[in-house]
Amino acid sequence: MESPSSGLDETNKKIITLLQRNGRRSYVSIAKEIGLSEAAVRLRVQRLTEDGIIKIVAVTDPEEMGYHRQAMVGITVNGDIEKVTAQLRNIPRIDYIIITAGRFDILAEVYAEDDEAMLQLVNRSIRGIDGISHTELFSYMRAEDRRCGWSIA
Repeated sequence: MESPSSGLDETNKKIITLLQRNGRRSYVSIAKEIGLSEAAVRLRVQRLTEDGIIKIVAVTDPEEMGYHRQAMVGITVNGDIEKVTAQLRNIPRIDYIIITAGRFDILAEVYAEDDEAMLQLVNRSIRGIDGISHTELFSYMRAEDRRCGWSIA
């Protein structure tokens, strides 16, 4: 089976890097910079998107959207971790969920408008899920750097 990264030749990596800097950048300007036609860039971006290698989305700043409390929640599970993650997926204020190895079974990044909303989110929505035996909240004091992409160079 071919891995997703096998479609990442140097040209695709350049396209991804340019789109990470500005997701609204035109295919024409990308084509000029990397020496391809607009149609070739459009086709490559379409293929990268269809293959699930990239997603082009609007990324918001939670603070600017009114969510002044953000935290990472370490979750310990008794039982089936995948059943717990399936239930966590239904909670809208969870940004992402990661199954881990180590001290916690799951890490979930959460956001809320204020301390009271964070308390309700963690206490009722997360801790109320069957199978969760322990949670530990790591409140964010300040986000120093929020990256939307990762370097493939």
